[in-house]
Amino acid sequence: MPKETAELSPAERYKASKDSRKLVALGDFQELLKFPLDEFQLQACRALATDNSVLVAAPTGAGKTIVGEFAIHLALSKDLKVIYTTPIKALSNQKFAELTKRYGSERVGLLTGDNNNNSDAQIVVMTTEVLRNMIYANSDSLRNLGYVVMDEVHYLGDRFRGAVWEEVILHLPKDVKIVSLSATVSNAEEFGAWLNEVRGSTEMIISEHRPVPLTQHVMFGDELVPLFDEGAKNQSRVNPELQQMHNNKLRQMPNKPSKGRPAKGGNGGGYGGYNSKLPNIYRASKAEIVDILDEAELLPAIFFIFSRAGCEAAVRACIQSSVRLTTKEEARQIRLLVEEKVHNIADEDLSTLGYFEWLSALERGVGAHHAGMLPAFKEIVEELFLRKLVRVVFATETLALGINMPARTVVLERLDKYNGEGRVQLTPGEYTQLTGRAGRRGIDTEGHSVIQWAGNLDPNTVAGLASKRTYPLISAFRPTHNMAVNLLEAFGRQRARDVLETSFAQFQADRSVVGLARNIREKQMSLQGYADSMQCHLGDYKEYATLRREISDIEKALASGRVRAVHGKTAKISDSRRGQEKQLNDLKQRIKHHPCHHCPEREQHARWGERWFKLAREVDQVVNQIERHTNQVAKTFDRICDLLLELGYVEKDGDDYEVLEPGKLLGRIYGERDLLVTESLRAGVWRNLDAPSLASMAAALVYEARRDDEKLEIKLPRGIFAEVLENTEAIWADIEELSKAHRLPTTSPLDPGMCLPIYRWASGSRLDTVLQQADMLPGDFIRWTKQIIDILDQLAQTAEPNIAQTAREAVDKVKRGIVAYSYYG
Repeated sequence: MPKETAELSPAERYKASKDSRKLVALGDFQELLKFPLDEFQLQACRALATDNSVLVAAPTGAGKTIVGEFAIHLALSKDLKVIYTTPIKALSNQKFAELTKRYGSERVGLLTGDNNNNSDAQIVVMTTEVLRNMIYANSDSLRNLGYVVMDEVHYLGDRFRGAVWEEVILHLPKDVKIVSLSATVSNAEEFGAWLNEVRGSTEMIISEHRPVPLTQHVMFGDELVPLFDEGAKNQSRVNPELQQMHNNKLRQMPNKPSKGRPAKGGNGGGYGGYNSKLPNIYRASKAEIVDILDEAELLPAIFFIFSRAGCEAAVRACIQSSVRLTTKEEARQIRLLVEEKVHNIADEDLSTLGYFEWLSALERGVGAHHAGMLPAFKEIVEELFLRKLVRVVFATETLALGINMPARTVVLERLDKYNGEGRVQLTPGEYTQLTGRAGRRGIDTEGHSVIQWAGNLDPNTVAGLASKRTYPLISAFRPTHNMAVNLLEAFGRQRARDVLETSFAQFQADRSVVGLARNIREKQMSLQGYADSMQCHLGDYKEYATLRREISDIEKALASGRVRAVHGKTAKISDSRRGQEKQLNDLKQRIKHHPCHHCPEREQHARWGERWFKLAREVDQVVNQIERHTNQVAKTFDRICDLLLELGYVEKDGDDYEVLEPGKLLGRIYGERDLLVTESLRAGVWRNLDAPSLASMAAALVYEARRDDEKLEIKLPRGIFAEVLENTEAIWADIEELSKAHRLPTTSPLDPGMCLPIYRWASGSRLDTVLQQADMLPGDFIRWTKQIIDILDQLAQTAEPNIAQTAREAVDKVKRGIVAYSYYG
């Protein structure tokens, strides 16, 4: 017996022996792999093998998913079911294809809302929303469930969909082991501590190591320069050559362009263009950068450009500059693959989609990738890039989220982006996410990032951004109307409150309260010191100081001509100047007769009094913060319950609530407008709509115009639609007023901008006509139609028979042409 084992107690030896037997499954799994596991992968797999849940936080491309695949291996060896969740349907489809190839179609299923493929299989891939809905419905599919893999669990911070991850984590049976796979987040320990608290025995495995090292460069003019000093001990020290080049530019006066035209390399002002206060640095064109990277053997590359139009313009510029990165044989392979993928799309639609220009660019090895593209076109670009046939992709930042598409090099056109309201700097987390695509494991010995330099970039600031790994995970969890009735139905009020108080949102709020409470204790000690220092032997100096402050406030009010609040309470006087003056005179009489008025140390006391009042206000603010943070999630739940009680969705049953039939209907409606949909169904306002009009109403419920879209004249479908929309908006207004009364979050007004285009699409109009009417790119049109179909599907399953039938007809009418292709193609 080894010495270290012999020194264990009998109980410890038994546990070690038991764990050793469990680790046999890990050995079997390793034999199936073609590569050795990294240390963090081994740690995570050992934890899983010995009956722990795990949180694995590691950089993009580090190989986190191997831990999820080991969970599948364990489930199969124990004859248990395993669910693999992803945040988006595209990732679910990708994972389903991978697992089907490995385990066979009979053992793998897919559930995404669009697809229900072999849902009773032992391994089922699904979106997180589908799993949440299954939990609330107490689905039989959850029987014999052993493991749930939650890929990209950092989506928990997404403000629109993040709550779903917390709901799943909180409500899954306690014997189910959860494998949480996350990008590197700076508060992984905090997240892991919460998981351990709510799930029990959860091990945290955190790795900062990139499997493929990242070398960072800047494109200064047309020269590729290292960002960091490669020879320095401090690896985050700025390259002195770059600093010198930048300083030299700062000393040069820019060549002022004539008649307001930009100087060479400029773009007319702003980022990288002519600005009288900034050096004018020549910026290489996209085609020039492609040539430079090609010569340096740094392709394939992803160029991140923070606008869709910019991506398309970059592709056109490369074509106009005769960029060609493929051989004739590669171009032929590209054409064959593309034609195979799009053969189901009608010729007239291909023309509308810009297919022929798009294909021509792909044949040269260049493509774009952004949300405005047809999903099928994006998937083709991804596949061609992975096959090394397309070698340059110009993409928006959406490409950085989850899709397996690494490159040798990532190029950042700029370090700020437009967020709909103005230009904002990239955060260190966003920078890390984008550059995480650089370096293909097993292919590249190092990845490369390239920042295109501009006059408004400071080398030290850029180096700080590139060297930081600040990416905090902040909970976006908040109770909704739908969640409230589902919790009440499943658990009752008290247990529901208990569950909500264990959410990550409340966990983080409670931790912040600890810091705030410590802050209060420190301030209260100072307050006591100030109070002692302003004590007066003649009387109550705090009372005297209060009179002084009231006099000062009213004098300021008289000077400005307005009634002012005094210490947070509105003065009980007439709004007239005479009333203010009378109160001021009364106060002055009172202060003259106050004992402290005659104290020889009065002004010294006053100085301490001012400090006391200032600090007291700060303490009050912190106390209010603590009040807002304490039990904030449960308090919101209570307010929602009060609102639902007022609307007749629940009724009081002693200290609990009973969910009534309308509440059960609400429990089956998911989305931002769950209460509005349910109230509209209860009121019957959609009863007389035909199928295209009901599709238009669904569009008004989900559509939100892009902030940078121009305001277009909005036209509505003819007939009764305008009246029905007006009635629906009236219901929305009533809900908003009620929500404000109950101190609950409100929602944005309905946006009818897509109603007429969807009506025409559902009535059989051509794609080009509808896209022109909507002023919308094909990818955006598909994205909105999918959300519209989701609402219609919910109506088909929950509404009264005639609306349900109309909803089914509407789904059939919307799900045609490229919309159907995007679902089933």
